[in-house]
Amino acid sequence: MIQLKTQLTLEEFLALPEGDIISELVDGEAVPKFKTNVMSPKFFHNSITGALFILLSAWAQGKGRVVIEWAIKLTRNQQDWVPVPDLTYISYNRLSADWLQNEACPVAPELVIEIISSGQTFREMTEKATDYLKAKVQRVWIIDTRAKTITIFYPDILPQTKRGTDRLEDSLFEGLEITPQQIFQQARICD
Repeated sequence: MIQLKTQLTLEEFLALPEGDIISELVDGEAVPKFKTNVMSPKFFHNSITGALFILLSAWAQGKGRVVIEWAIKLTRNQQDWVPVPDLTYISYNRLSADWLQNEACPVAPELVIEIISSGQTFREMTEKATDYLKAKVQRVWIIDTRAKTITIFYPDILPQTKRGTDRLEDSLFEGLEITPQQIFQQARICD
């Protein structure tokens, strides 16, 4: 007997019960964000997440929200797509300060940040960054904790890789003045 796999609708996916495993909606399937024990977040991943949350939240006061692992309702290849980036920044211009719902982010944010975990490749993250940009996310940062770099993806120019004391300046994030070195120092994973 052949069993046909049914695809989840956006509503069905969002109605799934919360559990210990974080899933993303990809091509109609609930796919675990971390596919194996090798890919579960480790110390460097979590330390960078915490450091970025602290640094970005301080800058974002009165401007918008910085959220860790918040699902976002997007489309990819003309299908509903619900990724769960490691961090998200969305301004109050895109999602008002008085919005308070316990649900997935309903609009594309300005920035998503993905930190490469063990078992993931830069190429896989680059493909995901391209999907984010096609879905109207304005910037994607891919962080490589081994190389201590941040690669910034833009919708209209080639990606730029920053390291050390390179500034992460961007007209989209006016007043944000941080460097990869500051982030890795805040996370206490620098040499």
